[in-house]
Amino acid sequence: MARSGGGRRTSEETKERLLAAAGEVLREEGYAGASARAIATRAEANSALVFYHFGGVDQLLLAALDRSSAERMAMYREVTARAGTLEELVEAAMRIYRTDLERGYVTEFSELVAAAVTKPELREEIRARSEPWIAFIEHEWNRVLGGSALGRLLPAREVAYGAITFYLGVNLFSVLDEDHSRTEAVFGLAAGLAPRAKLLTLRLPRRGGNVGWPPDEEEGA
Repeated sequence: MARSGGGRRTSEETKERLLAAAGEVLREEGYAGASARAIATRAEANSALVFYHFGGVDQLLLAALDRSSAERMAMYREVTARAGTLEELVEAAMRIYRTDLERGYVTEFSELVAAAVTKPELREEIRARSEPWIAFIEHEWNRVLGGSALGRLLPAREVAYGAITFYLGVNLFSVLDEDHSRTEAVFGLAAGLAPRAKLLTLRLPRRGGNVGWPPDEEEGA
C-alpha cells in the first residue's frame, strides 16, 4: 500500500512504527503497561493492527526484542572484537552493560523474563532468544582465554550462564541500587582483579609441546 496524498502509511511503515513503539512502551511502562492500546497510541495507529500484523501483543513484544537484539549483537561484536586480554574483556563487558542500561535494553529483556514466570508459553520463546547471547559470551571467553589456566578453571559455558544471570539480576537489584553504585562496584572489583590474574591467562602448552588454542580434539573444546 503506497503512501497516498493524504499521508497514508504503507504496511511496512506501520509495522516499523509498532515495533519501535512496543520497545519504548516495554522499557518505560513495563510488561504490565504494554497493552495493544498503549502501543498503538504510541505508534499513532489502530490497535487492531497489532493483531493484524503480529497476531497479538506478546508476539509483537518478542518481535521488538528480536529487532533490538539483532542491533545490539552487531554493535557488541565490534566492541568485544577489540578485546585481547582479560582486562579488555572486562572493560568491554562494562561498556555493554552501561549502554544497555542507558538505552533501556536491560529492562526490555528482564520485563519479558519476568512475564514468563506467570506465562509458561513465553518461556521457550525467551529461552531460545537467550541462546545466541550465551553462545556469544562463550565464544568471546574462549577466544581471549581459551587454553589458559583461567579458561580451564572457569569453563566458557558456565561463565556465559553466570553473565546472563548477573544481567537479569542487575535489573531487579536496580530497585535498591538507584544510582547504580553497587552494581558499578561489582565491575570495579572485576576490573581490579583482572590485572592480578595475568599468570592465569597465559596459554598453556598443548600436547606435543605446541602452545595455543584451540586444544586437541581429544581434549575437548
